[in-house]
Amino acid sequence: MERRWQSAMTQALYGPGGFFRYPAVPIGHFRTSAHTGAIFARALALVLAAVDAALGHPDRLDLVDIGAGGGELLRGILAATGDDLLPRVAPVAVELAPRPEGVPDAIAWTDALPERVGGLVLATEWLDNVPLDIAVPGDDGSWHYVKVDDEGGESLGDLLSGPDLAWLTRWWPGAAASRVELGTTRDEWWASAVERIDAGLALAVDYGHLSARRPVFGTLTGFREGREVPPVPDGSCDLTAHVAVDAVAAAGEAVAGLPARLLTQAEALRGLGIDGLRPPIELAHRDPAGYVRALAAASQAAELTDPEGLGGHFWLAQPVGTEAAAALRIAA
Repeated sequence: MERRWQSAMTQALYGPGGFFRYPAVPIGHFRTSAHTGAIFARALALVLAAVDAALGHPDRLDLVDIGAGGGELLRGILAATGDDLLPRVAPVAVELAPRPEGVPDAIAWTDALPERVGGLVLATEWLDNVPLDIAVPGDDGSWHYVKVDDEGGESLGDLLSGPDLAWLTRWWPGAAASRVELGTTRDEWWASAVERIDAGLALAVDYGHLSARRPVFGTLTGFREGREVPPVPDGSCDLTAHVAVDAVAAAGEAVAGLPARLLTQAEALRGLGIDGLRPPIELAHRDPAGYVRALAAASQAAELTDPEGLGGHFWLAQPVGTEAAAALRIAA
């Protein structure tokens, strides 16, 4: 059956029997920052504490993880949160898959975004899985939607129109590409997440690109069991495409009425004191066990800050609601 890519991705990822309907799928198929170890969670615990301070230490501080997988990131953040803050944190995992065994009762599990949030909303490698349409130019240069069948075969579809055409015109300058991944749906979903925050911060962490360097041939691909595979929309693999992060940022700013902060993960983590530098060799003589622990932590940090890998991911921080939240800075 031929459909536009957005419909095909929606069914393959989130429909009955879809890829993300199975418990704890991500960790078995691809590696994200959340799966590198404790350091990433500790960094986000620092962000959570900063949000708490910016909001004046409220009685309840929401912590919402969109696309929570098996709940690994939330558990890591809670483990790294100080005893003074932890009793006030209300953690919520947003995930279509059923609640996995072993997730602490303190973490609420839901398949939909909360209606209202006061605190921190996380979206780590969520937007890249929001289904989108793809457009290609026809022989006359006009842009058309791409249709795809269940085996991944493509054909030319209807002329691009409406919000998608407006998005391409604004966010893919000159449309100097042979294939455009239309970010309309990503912008809408991010704006919806931001809109639900009364006061606090929405933080997206994802791989993406800016208007000055859009990919010429597109980025849509698949992942299965840790390997990149052809993007076939049959539910057997993850389907993912890089995020036009500047477009997403503008959508959030329009809702919040406050400027967003956009920086790389390497910049953000270094601003939080995580740099991946090896510990001094003198430590090995004074405290061999401590040196081994520090070396392991440095290895994790180096992976997270590698500009050719996870360190090249974007952090999009959108404050909402108060001047105190607007003043929050992830990094110097």
